[in-house]
Amino acid sequence: MRRFSKGMMIICITIGLTACGGSSESAAPAELTTPDNSIIPDTITDTNTEDPAQMVLISDQWQLVWQDEFENEIIDLTKWSLEVNCFGGGNNEQQCYTDRAENAFIEQGILKVVALKENFTGPAAQDDDANYNPSNTRTLPYTSARLRSKSKGDWTFGRFEIRAKLPQGQGTWPAIWMLPTDWAYGGWAGSGEIDIMEAVNLKAKSDESGASADQEESRVHGTLHYGRAWPENVYSGQAFNLPGGINPADDFHEYAVEWQAGEIRWYVDDIHFATQRDTGWYSQYMNNDGVLVNGEDGAPFDQKFHLLLNFAVGGAWAANVNGKGIDESIFPQSLEIDYVRVYECSVSPSTGAGCEAIADDAALVEGHQAPAL
Repeated sequence: MRRFSKGMMIICITIGLTACGGSSESAAPAELTTPDNSIIPDTITDTNTEDPAQMVLISDQWQLVWQDEFENEIIDLTKWSLEVNCFGGGNNEQQCYTDRAENAFIEQGILKVVALKENFTGPAAQDDDANYNPSNTRTLPYTSARLRSKSKGDWTFGRFEIRAKLPQGQGTWPAIWMLPTDWAYGGWAGSGEIDIMEAVNLKAKSDESGASADQEESRVHGTLHYGRAWPENVYSGQAFNLPGGINPADDFHEYAVEWQAGEIRWYVDDIHFATQRDTGWYSQYMNNDGVLVNGEDGAPFDQKFHLLLNFAVGGAWAANVNGKGIDESIFPQSLEIDYVRVYECSVSPSTGAGCEAIADDAALVEGHQAPAL
């Protein structure tokens, strides 16, 4: 496991992955629409013909402000809460999230989020729903876990690093992402969503454009959701293949975003592969007078967000691409997390600017323009 401070980082400039460690957009199919209280990511994006491969030097001006190395025997509940519901993410996911040790536990310094094939009954509504009632239940055929740092770790701007090994097989959908804590611009997705990493069906037969007959799914995706509250929300993002045909289900890799005022950048193993800017995102929401207005400056990505780590099964994305459906023979599967680290840019903590790591070949995702009011 990688254990070092940013001040100790080895300078590594190379093509491809080494021992040193560290746009194109498609329209979402109609079935990927989610209700306004749904907060699971649901995007499908395309890759560049040639993905970036050059590692960038991460600034030593990032200062560590929050971390979990998962070195204790039990999950630290001062940093994480575990959701309990069979809501299904609003897009027909087939897992119940539980707080049981069978679905989330620490083993030899690794957090394991495990999806199991088993019928389970739990609350039908998502935990934050005003209608959440443990007595109103639903039964689903899988169990898993979803951890969040809400009200225990909330930030505006910074660098977020998560080293993880991803599950594999048709129907798997791991995600490392962020949601607003206070929903300053209304319901999902008007207040925004930052997907640091999500992947579906790794090692299933690839359905990527131009894939060979025996090519395995290996893409990871970085995405933003924004616009107005559902169903008038939009998204934009970028998919990425690791260099050399490496599959992210085979080993640990570091997934990161650098978020500053007006710009968010995505990285895998310090390869900067995508950038989005406030010229390509927007927020429109109802103000206190019931009038639809434009969010100012970098809205909605100018407020506090928290982290989520979860492993969904099936759903409108995973079950509708690659081989389709869910291969129940592959379970149990696990999302394994080595560490979570959050940094503040010491150059300008109030904007997050001044610590940028930028590659010339990273995709600049066009995004969307706000419609006229």
